Amino acid sequence: MTKEESSKFFIHNYADCQSQSIGEGTKIWQFCVVLKDALIGRNCNICANVFIENDVVIGDNTTIKSGVQIWDGLRVGDNVFIGPNVTFTNNKYPRSQKYPKSYPQTNVEDSASIGANATILPGIRIGKNSMLAAGSVVTRDVKPNTLVKGSPATFSKNLKSNKNV
Repeated sequence: MTKEESSKFFIHNYADCQSQSIGEGTKIWQFCVVLKDALIGRNCNICANVFIENDVVIGDNTTIKSGVQIWDGLRVGDNVFIGPNVTFTNNKYPRSQKYPKSYPQTNVEDSASIGANATILPGIRIGKNSMLAAGSVVTRDVKPNTLVKGSPATFSKNLKSNKNV
C-alpha cells in the first residue's frame, strides 16, 4: 500500500489490517484484525476489538462497535449500525477442527440497526431499515422496516423508513 493510499483512511497503529480494500474515510481502531480478502467501504467506523474474516463485504457509512466478529459469508450493506458485542455465526453445526466446504451467506441490508449483544444465526437476511433489539436471538429472516426483539426474536412493530423509532 502506498503512502498516498494509506492517507485516504485511518488505521490505528495497534490494528492488524491485512486488507488492501479499505474505502476512503474509513477508520479502523486499535486491536482490530482485518484479514486480507475483506472488502470495507467508505466512511466506515470499525471500533476497537473487532475481527473481520476474509469472505466479508462491508458497505459504506457502516459502524461496527467494539467486540464484534464478522465471519466468512457475511455481507453488510450501507449505513448499517452493528452494536457492541453483536454475535454473528456462520456454521449451523460447528465441530472442533471440522470445517464446511462453504459457509451460508448472511445479509444485513442497507440502514439496518442491530442492538448490543444480539445473536444472528447463519444464513439469515436482515431486511432494509429493520431494527434488532438488544439481546435478540435472530433465528429467521427479518422483513424490511420491522423491529424484532426477544429470544427467539419475534415481530414487534413496523418502522417507517428513515424515521427514528
